[in-house]
Amino acid sequence: MASIAFEGVSKVFDDGTRAVDELDLQIPDGEFTILVGPSGSGKSTALRMLAGLEETTSGEISIGSRVVTDVAPKDRDIAMVFQSYALYPHMSVAENMGFALKLQKVPKDDVRARVASAASRLGIGELLERRPKALSGGQRQRVALGRAIVRSPEAFLMDEPLSNLDAKLRVEMRAYIARLHQELGTTTLYVTHDQTEAMTMGDRVAVMRDGRLEQVDTPQALYERPANVFVAGFIGSPAMNLLRGVASEAGVMLGTQRLAVRTPHRGEVIVGIRPEALEPAGEDGPDVLSLRVVLSEMLGSDVLLHLEAPTSSVLTGDMLDTPDEELVDDTTRFVARVPPSFRADPGVHVHLRVDLDRVHLFDPETERVIPR
Repeated sequence: MASIAFEGVSKVFDDGTRAVDELDLQIPDGEFTILVGPSGSGKSTALRMLAGLEETTSGEISIGSRVVTDVAPKDRDIAMVFQSYALYPHMSVAENMGFALKLQKVPKDDVRARVASAASRLGIGELLERRPKALSGGQRQRVALGRAIVRSPEAFLMDEPLSNLDAKLRVEMRAYIARLHQELGTTTLYVTHDQTEAMTMGDRVAVMRDGRLEQVDTPQALYERPANVFVAGFIGSPAMNLLRGVASEAGVMLGTQRLAVRTPHRGEVIVGIRPEALEPAGEDGPDVLSLRVVLSEMLGSDVLLHLEAPTSSVLTGDMLDTPDEELVDDTTRFVARVPPSFRADPGVHVHLRVDLDRVHLFDPETERVIPR
């Protein structure tokens, strides 16, 4: 096992596209770190540079005490798990898992023992004689994981390994991978665009946008203390409500409604309120919003109320999957997560109490959080 370090790493393609921009990221020995971000954020390019599959334009990459920036992929002592399982169709599961060891001329008895051990750990011991075409998607992904495990590398690199699986299998495989990391303790860098995967699996999560690192922290810290509008809107499901407001000594005005939020800031702000920070209220108050219901979604354990926002909501270009970097207005977006016992028909006005301690304020010009 070993630590991983990106120091000022950039990647500029021949057409001038800057896929990764001065990436600084340290991953301690044994940590499970997730790179997350929308399509085009540079996360997969960063992983491929670490693997040696892409050349760096500038900067330095280290694995343990070795600088590997110019080292061939086969000499970096890493194992990679891809989105596509990349299994050899003419080989059995056992042959697929042991192929890299065979190339390294590991004795046959050692190969068999290591393959059997990994297969037992992954629950695929009875599949060793089958061919990939006889396996389900989840079984194939476990074979791909086993192929990486048997090598006992210094680091695992995983590039969207669960994106080809259905929702139920993704949940199961998340548990498999998390449990494997607990057992093996191997340094792991995992790339995904799915923030649910990031929040449930990683020791730390690194959020990327346009090749830049926006914030690195534990999943809970990212959720509770986002550094900017993008992280606030990207982390959490449903996404944080982001509203235009005006801060004054009396609190924050959202259209004609006021929340008694204390802040030294004066003037325009972006107000962040998570759907989970709202609850039904019986009457008006300094921490209550009155909003018209547009749609109710029953999820079983709770209800998502889609409401008419008290002022214009904002989204960044990244949230809309467009190249536009400006904040974009959307006057209808506001969501509250409430208990299933609370029912409200479309068109009805409801009172929702806001947990003022969980309200986030952001500067609309810099998009950075405003300390309270």
